[in-house]
Parts: sequence; C-alpha cells; structure tokens
Amino acid sequence: MTRIKVQIYEIQDPSEAEEVIELGVDRIGSVILSEENWKVPAVREAILVSREARVKHSLIPLFNAKGVLFQAIEYYQPDIIHFCESFTCDDGRMIDCEPSVELQICVKERFPEIEIMRSVPIATPESRQRVPTFEIAGRFEAVSDYFLTDTWLGSEPVEGYIGITGRTCDWTEAERLVGSSSIPVILAGGLSPANVYEAVTAVKPFGADSCTGTNALDGSQRPVRFKKDCRKVRAFVKEVRRAEKDLSNASGQCIKNHK
Repeated sequence: MTRIKVQIYEIQDPSEAEEVIELGVDRIGSVILSEENWKVPAVREAILVSREARVKHSLIPLFNAKGVLFQAIEYYQPDIIHFCESFTCDDGRMIDCEPSVELQICVKERFPEIEIMRSVPIATPESRQRVPTFEIAGRFEAVSDYFLTDTWLGSEPVEGYIGITGRTCDWTEAERLVGSSSIPVILAGGLSPANVYEAVTAVKPFGADSCTGTNALDGSQRPVRFKKDCRKVRAFVKEVRRAEKDLSNASGQCIKNHK
C-alpha cells in the first residue's frame, strides 16, 4: 500500500513549517486571506522551508482575480494551488462553476509545473440536504490533480468558500468519491487525532488533512486560527500511520486468503 499523505493547514510562518515537518507531515498548506494583502513574506519563507525539506506545499488564495492570482503564484511558487470556492446555494443547489473551470485551465497553461487541488463539498452525516458532490467533481476532474473533500454546512464560516468548519463530512460519500475519482482524493473535514484512524480506515483516501482539529485552543477551548498544537499534530501523524499499517495488513491478508 502506498503511503497515506498527511497534510496540515494553516501554516503561515517558517518556524511552524519546520516544526510540523519534523513531526512527519508530508504536505503543508497556507492561506492568503485577501486580494489586497496577497504578498505575505512569512508564507513565502514557509514555502521555501518546505521546498528545502522536499515537502509539498499548497496555497489557498481567497480570491480569484486572474491578474493578482498569477502575481501571487509567481511570488510564492507553491507546489500546489488549492481552490476552495463554494458552488452551492444555502439550500444545496449548484451554481455556475464554469468561470472557475476556465480559471484552472488558464493556471495550468501558464504554470504547467504547478499542481491544482480542488475542494469538493460533502454534507455532514446527519444532513438530509442533497449536495451536488459528484456533479461538482465531474466538472473539475479533468482540470485538477487532486480533490480534497470538505464539509458542507450551507452557511459557511468563510462566505463563498468551503472549509474550516471543524465538522466531519459523510465518510460514506467520501469513500464513494475515492472509488469513482480518476484523481487522488484527500480526506478533510473535522479530522483530529481522535477520529482520523477511523476516517482513514473507512474511506481509504490518498491523504488525510487537518486544520481545526490540530489547532491550539484558547482559554475558552476554541480553536485558534493559524496556530498549531504540535502534540496534536504528532498524534495525528501517528494515527494516520497506524491506519495505514492496518489497511496494508488487511490488504495482504485478503490477497493471502484468495490464493
């Protein structure tokens, strides 16, 4: 079995990048919060740290103006550009995504060396709302290198984008996406050291991503954005590796039983 990638968001400075790399993280993600303040030297330094360690670094731009986006890509030179716009109304109806498809085509033509990751929404396990997960995946599959599942709530924490909900998505639907997709799928959405083993063994994704679930907590026990808890990151990596080992053993046993 191939190694399951451990991806950790949101790493915004080089010292934290160094810390999580030492803990065994395979991929690091950073976020650019606005079009107006797109140039953040600390994030660029974090990407350089990842490059020196041969760890892939992805970058989420919370804007899609082509001119500024191209400037940002040239400035940061990430391994992966990660798009996470929402393509649903609050009631789950799909909205037009063709401009974003075209934008990804333009990015790939201008920067063929950079991979593209696209977030795909999946509802929570208890939700009865239909979400067009597979329709959205179908539109972006040919113009993306990876999918990342994330939890759809209808009303998202960052308007217009999916993610950082701290809630798990429906792993049954995520497993269906893994099985039907021609590109690798990274599982995200409320993953933490407490549930990532169960999630990975259920979904069998290419990778497991954590943001909120590995953040430090404030005095009210609420996650602090852009600040990781290294103990949680270490435990997250350990649980992914445990799941990876058990899946490999189960696969080997299955082959043995069929001989």
